Amino acid sequence: MDDDPQTKPHDQPEPAASDGPQPEPLRFFGTTWVHHDGGYALRRAGVAVGALAAAAAGAFVLRFGFQGLSIAKVGTFVGLLVVVAFAVCSALAFRKTWEGFIRRPEPGGRGSDAAAGSAQGILLIGFIGTLLAYCVRALIEAPGEKLHRAEYERAREQHTRRRGTRTGNPAARAAAKKRKRG
Repeated sequence: MDDDPQTKPHDQPEPAASDGPQPEPLRFFGTTWVHHDGGYALRRAGVAVGALAAAAAGAFVLRFGFQGLSIAKVGTFVGLLVVVAFAVCSALAFRKTWEGFIRRPEPGGRGSDAAAGSAQGILLIGFIGTLLAYCVRALIEAPGEKLHRAEYERAREQHTRRRGTRTGNPAARAAAKKRKRG
């Protein structure tokens, strides 16, 4: 059988490009972040514009809520308290989202399940900060790319070292060790 792709049976799987670790796909980017191909720059621009548009839409909706408070005549103190609460929650959400792009949460630490569950409400209220973090990070790189690239490179290096130590004849290595000792 020749190597013409049209004559190959379709039920046979294609051979893997490499038997090493595979990159983890990123939201909105898949694995295009590895080689910056497949419309990577266009996707980054789309994420930045989309996140900024969603943040603007969210701020517009919050404005309606604030107008509702004005109509209810709750007073200046409550209005100021709501604005400060949204500002603080947005700042905290921005920081938490930004840190998530740089490093994984520590098990049992500040990023544990219990801490993440208690911070969920703050992140929900501060959704504008999360969207702005996505926008700013997409201007620099794909959100989470630095973290995933470091993990992927580390996994590839470990795989290469493990594969390198397994090459050769184990019996020959044992014989060479005996000659060195004796």
